[in-house]
This record gives sequence, C-alpha cells and structure tokens, in this order.
Amino acid sequence: MTPEPTPEPQASTTFDVAQRFNAAFNRRDVDAIMALMTDDCLFENTRPVPDGERIEGAGRVRVFWEAFFARSPSAHFEAEEVFAAGDRCVVLWVYTWVRDGTRGHVRGVDVFRVRDGKVAEKFSYVKG
Repeated sequence: MTPEPTPEPQASTTFDVAQRFNAAFNRRDVDAIMALMTDDCLFENTRPVPDGERIEGAGRVRVFWEAFFARSPSAHFEAEEVFAAGDRCVVLWVYTWVRDGTRGHVRGVDVFRVRDGKVAEKFSYVKG
C-alpha cells in the first residue's frame, strides 16, 4: 500500500517529515534521525511495559537510538498505513528483527507531532 499525502499544506509537511524519519530509521542513520528531531524533542518508547520510557531532549534521544541500533542491527520498520492531519501524523507499522538467528515482529502505531519541519514528539505503542 502506497500512502498518499493529505492536500492540506501543514499535513503534507507533517506527512513528509514522518516518511523521512521512517526512511532514516530503516537506514539505521542516527544522524539523519536526529536532524529530523527538535532540540526539545520528546520520545515515548514502547518499553518497558506497561507505559514505556519517556525520553526528553535531543541528547538523551540520540543515546537511545544509538543503543537501540547497536543491539538490534537488523531492525526494519514497514509502514502499513500513514495519515496526517495538521501537525499530527499516525503510522501503523510492523517492526521486524532477527535475534540469535530467529526472526521476530511486532505491530504497532507511532503518533508524531511535527513543529517547524521537525519531529517534536514521537509516541510509540505496540499490540499485545
């Protein structure tokens, strides 16, 4: 399924930023990810359950992504559906990995808030 951007100008920008973020994730490119995040960004991870970890500020978020990709070098994200309205974008996804030769996956949702062309908030949720 190829997502289509919403014609509203702000939503189109929001959609584009989320798509570029997801592409940087699949390249495991922390520099590109952080270039798309505000200095005061807020990221809520899916772990630990039940509420996840809240990580504030670009420095701490960078440390998270560096550690994440170091322990999950085969991380891959596939968007199932993407839609945007105003400064918000919702991405339904499947995240896959390989650990000790065994493939795994989980489905979930990211909710982005974009400010001035960058991700100000990224809240992640998983099924199960």
